[in-house]
Amino acid sequence: MPQWLNDSVFYEIYPQSFYDTNGDGIGDINGIIEKLDYVKGLGCNAIWLNPVYDSPFMDAGYDVRDYKKVAPRYGTNDDLVRLFDEAHKKGMKILLDLVPGHTSDTHPWFLESKKAQKSEYTNRYIFTKSVWDAPPEYRMMCGICERDGNYMVNYFSSQPALNYGFHEITHPEWQLPCDHPDCLATVEAIKDIMRFWLDKGADGFRVDMADSLVKNDDEKVATAKIWRGIREMLDKEYPEAAMVAEWCNPQRAINNAGFHMDFYLDHYGNGYSRLFRYGDDDGNKGIFNPNGKGDIKNFTDEYLPAYELSKNNGYISFMTNNHDMPRMTHYFGMDAIKLAYAMIFTMPGVPFLYYGDEIGMKYQENLVSKEGGFSRTGSRTPMQWNSGKNLGFSASDTPYLPVDTDENAPTVENQQNNPDSIYKVVTDIIALRHANEDLHGNGDFEMIFEAGKFPFGYKRGKFVMLFNPLGKESDIEINAKGAKKVYEIGTTEVADNKVKMSAQSFVMLEI
Repeated sequence: MPQWLNDSVFYEIYPQSFYDTNGDGIGDINGIIEKLDYVKGLGCNAIWLNPVYDSPFMDAGYDVRDYKKVAPRYGTNDDLVRLFDEAHKKGMKILLDLVPGHTSDTHPWFLESKKAQKSEYTNRYIFTKSVWDAPPEYRMMCGICERDGNYMVNYFSSQPALNYGFHEITHPEWQLPCDHPDCLATVEAIKDIMRFWLDKGADGFRVDMADSLVKNDDEKVATAKIWRGIREMLDKEYPEAAMVAEWCNPQRAINNAGFHMDFYLDHYGNGYSRLFRYGDDDGNKGIFNPNGKGDIKNFTDEYLPAYELSKNNGYISFMTNNHDMPRMTHYFGMDAIKLAYAMIFTMPGVPFLYYGDEIGMKYQENLVSKEGGFSRTGSRTPMQWNSGKNLGFSASDTPYLPVDTDENAPTVENQQNNPDSIYKVVTDIIALRHANEDLHGNGDFEMIFEAGKFPFGYKRGKFVMLFNPLGKESDIEINAKGAKKVYEIGTTEVADNKVKMSAQSFVMLEI
């Protein structure tokens, strides 16, 4: 296990929307390099970079045409290596985004695979035996190649699924077992891509759709076996490299598959959803909604068993948001968001901050889809740096996406020195996390709660974090004799046997 993860706080950068240095309206790698000091100033000492590979951008880069080439709109391979080098000089790590489940339909592997003539790439993707064979249980693209067969896609029609085999074979005429040499060759191809970038200075990978590799693998045992083999490769050849899974199942991702981290994703009704988004479109049953309709037990019932099962093998990663979800501002007001972020950055595991969340950027509604974003497009708008043109993102007249036009739109410039800002809470709490080992990724953790009641809290070593998400004053019984206030949002009164908390408040106590 790379020791650096224990004190890591990641910042997710959507490169096309972060900072444009050449005036073409699209963020670029040089822009990220220019803003490294800003990211470090937040307290983030690691970055997850969404895909920067060559792509036709039918799915914002998650349709890779060349895994070993940076998309020209972002720069060059040399620029990316310079980003690695400059980040390392500042004590920061960079994770690339690995897309192992599918490629673009313009990838050279696929262009060969779809030919009638057989080659080493014939089985790199999943084709049926005949064009007349299109089982309805699979997503298939039918009748568009010279090859006699239909091919499986992972989601969009432009994303043909790579062939890692089938765990349960139901159509033996075209489904291959996982140990078929051609399926093993796919695994080796992905390892080769990983080695290519690790050798150039990458510190690891976020893995897209990590559970999607082997088909007909309901329990994900065959998929986990592949990742366990890749983890063994990393442990042997790149022991400081790390992987985080887009999986949201710590037992499978961390314990079985060997990932160092697993994202706690927003799956409707799960623990993360219950905290921050559950209910109608306004999150009206979320635990941090001040109306009190949420129940912390709906979070703890899922999270605590998962944490106990995985805590000795890896980290569950909370995130403020990511590029696939509406920003939290879509659901909650600023007071609730401050409390939510205070929780995210004081929990065990390795937390992730999505670009712009530190200033309270909005989820922009009703934008026309860009590069396959659809409903996700509103969370992918340009970073808001200052009051200048395009809020400081770009000098172009045609930025990648429109910026927030509200006259009160938050920017780094107007939030950095605002004592009542989300920015201040985020930077304060992250600083406390770094300064105290008890708040690091693998520190102790014990919940303090009663089902159906607020406030709630948890203990981490000598620290106790208490939250009152309600829109009214409330108190919690706790032995707080001799406790010292370390940090608070709102106002709190600490007595020997209870803490009185104002509406929508948080306090960190040292006991």
